[in-house]
Amino acid sequence: MSNFTDKIVVITGGSDGIGKALVAQFLALGAKVATCGRNENKLSLLANEFPSSNLFTAQVDVSNSLEVEAFVNAIIAKWKGIDILINNAGISMRALVQDTSYATLQQVMDINFWGTVYCTKTALSTIQKNKGVIVGVSSIAGYRGLPGRSGYSASKFALNGWLEALKTELYGSGTHVMWVCPGFTSSNIRNAALDKNAQAHGESPMDEGAMMSSEVCAAHIIHAIDKRKRSLVLTFTGKRTVFMNKYFPAWADKLVHHFFFKDGVLVK
Repeated sequence: MSNFTDKIVVITGGSDGIGKALVAQFLALGAKVATCGRNENKLSLLANEFPSSNLFTAQVDVSNSLEVEAFVNAIIAKWKGIDILINNAGISMRALVQDTSYATLQQVMDINFWGTVYCTKTALSTIQKNKGVIVGVSSIAGYRGLPGRSGYSASKFALNGWLEALKTELYGSGTHVMWVCPGFTSSNIRNAALDKNAQAHGESPMDEGAMMSSEVCAAHIIHAIDKRKRSLVLTFTGKRTVFMNKYFPAWADKLVHHFFFKDGVLVK
């Protein structure tokens, strides 16, 4: 038995990366898991990998409020409620501000910010009834604006602020709200990152092998949920970046620029 046995856990973006690792680990802990994604083939592979009555999958675009509402209603009809909502679905982008199209910025905000808003508001009443947990998977970019990721940074800053406001509104109610910032984690998010014209890059400029694995990241997130932590910042680089940006912002500007640029060209 675990603290998550028979808990109803909803994880958006559960067919890849951190989301998939969360699905696997919550199922192993005895939870009933509902997840969604936009890729029907990946969802089918996930269902085949975990052939359990405790897994419910649905093809959903979280930036579409009507699809989100149908997904949440289906979960409630199946399992009578929701205990934990993990807003994990997200997309990144990689382009300089001067080159980035409005379409790129719009899509990133629609998925990362509005997707969280739609899912959270739709599920809020049942989570409150169960005194459950609402989680936003944010990023170090939610504390520190990153070059080449202006839209991504904006969406994560917005996410952190919105969740903090919600947390304060629900203070003392028994419903817990938290946000987690994984830092650089090995996943598909950089391959799927949008370019200046809202098309997927299809490759990562980072050394994925040197990053924290999705499985380790998921374990940290589950532990933080269990302990009902306020927030979670992962990896040494992530913690250092948040600390530097808070206390030495000018120095952080220089170090971050040096990390992402080489000879004036964005290389990461």
